[in-house]
Amino acid sequence: MLSGMRYAVSLSLLLMPLYARSATGAAEISSGVVTHQDLFNAGMRKGVACYRIPALVTAPNGDLVAAMDERVASDKDLGENKDINIVISRSADDGMTWSPIETAVDYGHGKSVSDPSMVVDQKTGDIFLFHNYMDHNTAHGVYRLHVAKSHDNGASWSKPEDITSQVTRPEWRRDFQFITSGTGIQTRSGTLLHTLVNLDKGLHLFGSGDDGNTWSLLDASLKPGDESKVVERADSSWMVNSRVKKAGMRYTHTSADKGKTWTTKPEPALQDSACNASFIRYTATADGYDKNRLLFSNPKSAKERENMTVRVSYDEGATWTEGKTIYPGAAAYSSLTILKNGDIGLLFEKDDYTENVFVRFSLDWLTDGKDKYAPPRQQ
Repeated sequence: MLSGMRYAVSLSLLLMPLYARSATGAAEISSGVVTHQDLFNAGMRKGVACYRIPALVTAPNGDLVAAMDERVASDKDLGENKDINIVISRSADDGMTWSPIETAVDYGHGKSVSDPSMVVDQKTGDIFLFHNYMDHNTAHGVYRLHVAKSHDNGASWSKPEDITSQVTRPEWRRDFQFITSGTGIQTRSGTLLHTLVNLDKGLHLFGSGDDGNTWSLLDASLKPGDESKVVERADSSWMVNSRVKKAGMRYTHTSADKGKTWTTKPEPALQDSACNASFIRYTATADGYDKNRLLFSNPKSAKERENMTVRVSYDEGATWTEGKTIYPGAAAYSSLTILKNGDIGLLFEKDDYTENVFVRFSLDWLTDGKDKYAPPRQQ
């Protein structure tokens, strides 16, 4: 079980100018955020090479749950690293303080796991923790796909289940395949939905219609596409936002028939250096809110992993605001979530993976006062 709190809020940031730099010239987190804390770095646990690959969700009780790779043997990825675990930290006070790092999945040396992602089932209260697995001792180069489950808002986790046979095809056994890190979604109908990548066969969606008891693969292969996120739009269509190698921008794939057919288009306005991003629903009028809003975070640059930025869309992903820079320096993978009070939480890799920082800010701050969060009207 997770217990104790290790971080206190720092409000001195409010005194710094936007995109401030320290006396050494290093970039700083933007002013105006409520809090920022480094949740995971190698100095926090003896013998750890680095922490990478953030996943962040809000549990049904309102707690924040953050998951990361704990890369012990080296900073290398799953295929070249014999000792990676999945670790967790939680916050019960909207990200102001966080629990100590707790191991959620550890198979022991030679059996590594990587790329955590989570899906919250609001119907049952369960949280699903997906991750990719490799047994370097007996099946080096073979990627297996696993999921663990929490019934208590991320405080404890079940023994992982191997779902590879449910969400992939037998002929893929030797392929480079993996579930996308970050988050998946639950649609309005209750379906759990997530993305996985086969670098040879394309991007796919998989899901569950029975509260995660079984999982299945959707037939359509989406190209181009690498690590991706999916949202359900106001008209019940699905939109996938994809990383694409060497494109300098994102691509989107949209389906109006639950994944049977898709329309693909480039998104030149969403600059991207081929980095995993976050794409989530913020508010929906169907839930009693005043507007439909989507959020997107990534390093806003066509060539470099830098300039972590968050944008808003008011037309279901058709167009986006210019966004606001959270951190102008080196930054990579990110994961967004919505707090109980409507604030926005972001966990991202900072400064060449030496830190993994959580920041919290309001919609008012993000939009420079042009838009404010209002609680949903009673339905």
